[in-house]
Amino acid sequence: MAADRITRSEAEWRARLTPEQYHVAREHGTEPAFTGAYWNTKTPGQYLCVGCGQALFDAAAKYDSGTGWPSFWQALAPGRLELTEDTRYGMRRVEVACARCGSHLGHLFEDGPRPTGQRYCMNSASLRLQATDR
Repeated sequence: MAADRITRSEAEWRARLTPEQYHVAREHGTEPAFTGAYWNTKTPGQYLCVGCGQALFDAAAKYDSGTGWPSFWQALAPGRLELTEDTRYGMRRVEVACARCGSHLGHLFEDGPRPTGQRYCMNSASLRLQATDR
């Protein structure tokens, strides 16, 4: 658990997030493919956690995985994400959550591009793009 861990009551989370954001980030939901705000975005910047604002991914690591969700081949920095085994729905996956507030972001797969071979398949509802002028 991160030293600067943010905790909020469920009422505080509900007040802070939209219903879709709450469902995805706090109830481990998933938005339908090809519907999220960022699945096809190519805007430079950083992707922040919708729950706490921690920077998680740089747009330079984003790529088109063809899955309909924003996909990244690496995280912005070590320690920003929590990875845990997820066996819900009869599948065996690696869940990705924000290390600071515990918000569900998506899943990690080992079928991404070089140099990491990883695909962080994230939900747009769990992210907020902070655009830059690069």
